[in-house]
Amino acid sequence: MKECLINLWMLCAALFVGCSNSDDEPNNPGDQPSGEVEGIHTYKAPLYWSVYEYCWKLERAGVPADQMDINEQQWEEITDWVARELKPYGYDMVCTDGFIPMLATDATGYMTQYGSMPLKKLVDMCKRKGLKVGIYDNPLWIHGADNTPIQGAGGVTFGDLKYKTSDTVKHPDKSDLWFQWAVATHPGAKEFIDGFFKHYANLGIHYIRMDFLSWYEDGNDRGMGTVGRGYGRECYEQALKYICESAAKYGVFTSLVMPHLYKSAELESKYGHMVRIVADTGNGGWGHFSDNDRRKSYGSWPNCNNMFDGFVYWSKVAGRGKVIMDGDFLRLNTFSSDDQKRSVVSLQLLAGGPVTVADQPSTIGDNLKFYQNEEILALNKDGFVGRPLSASLIDNKNQIWFGQMSNGSWVVGIFNRDASQKSFSVKFSELGISGKRKVRDLWLHADEGEADRLEVTLPAHACKIVLLN
Repeated sequence: MKECLINLWMLCAALFVGCSNSDDEPNNPGDQPSGEVEGIHTYKAPLYWSVYEYCWKLERAGVPADQMDINEQQWEEITDWVARELKPYGYDMVCTDGFIPMLATDATGYMTQYGSMPLKKLVDMCKRKGLKVGIYDNPLWIHGADNTPIQGAGGVTFGDLKYKTSDTVKHPDKSDLWFQWAVATHPGAKEFIDGFFKHYANLGIHYIRMDFLSWYEDGNDRGMGTVGRGYGRECYEQALKYICESAAKYGVFTSLVMPHLYKSAELESKYGHMVRIVADTGNGGWGHFSDNDRRKSYGSWPNCNNMFDGFVYWSKVAGRGKVIMDGDFLRLNTFSSDDQKRSVVSLQLLAGGPVTVADQPSTIGDNLKFYQNEEILALNKDGFVGRPLSASLIDNKNQIWFGQMSNGSWVVGIFNRDASQKSFSVKFSELGISGKRKVRDLWLHADEGEADRLEVTLPAHACKIVLLN
């Protein structure tokens, strides 16, 4: 994540750690791009726990990157907690992130260890508890030594995949910041990427969160300027194609992080399972959910600086059987009211996105109950993907979300993004829902009779989510 960049640069020759371009015109997303890979969008959004907050807090405390770690005993405690408190509600995975050293310790040249924790040991630990492991890594990052042979590539080595002065790039006068990239147009790149996915599948890992894609595509970052050579859109598409093919071959879910999403997410929608649509979580709180740079969008990463605008802006390319929108990590302990906490969990689920718990056992406090609402988590189980009444960032109708469950029931959500009480009224007919319906509040767990409209006065930052039958 971006917050970790300051103290990471010295490690990146051997390690990779996680942490966006000029202010172009907005992408103006339209219909889902054509030419998608058959069968790619059959997954529902994952529910899982991430190490992000743990690492982010260490980084904020000034702990050097090479000293960050989660040891085996800590992993035991974390996975016990996830299995006990979250797994019964559908959260079936823990995932690494950046920050902590990512080590390649065997002849394959691919990552085998996250700090002091061997990945194989982590997978075995989680398997005993009914949990899966997701990994933060990028199939375009080169971890191993230059002389590492690429299996099936006829003598091509890892070093042969690196930039050559004969390559056409966006910024030939620049060097790449922190990362050693595999150039997808070089011979052996396909086999290198295939080996990456085979490696993780053999370990029992079937979720990969791959970061800094915007830096690879054109070397630009809206916040930092030019940060690398930029290998061009043709090379970027070739990389995504190889990634998509190998991910499908080995049954791995791909989460695309920090993409520019140019041309209405044309390439990412075609080749990825899930894409990030908002800036990094960072401090979290209501700012990251709704207020940061509100009502603004940009033509490059990050397109939006708060989750709500991101979900609204990209709602036109989302839906059942389409690419999943990712609103990044949730840190409920950074929100100041229960109303805010209900709102941030609700929008992830109404938009069809993942719920990624980043709170730790030591920071969660009494917030577990907001992650454990089975009535609203049923949306995720169903594969529900809703949409806003308006996809315009300046239209307050974007605070009304709705969609249909696979059994024909409807879900309607109203969000008050403002800092004061506000009244809302929406006729169900405006949403394409005919007649009176039985109304059930999914947070109050209460039936509210029959109605043909929803009229409600909400406190600041509150929401109302109802099921209509």
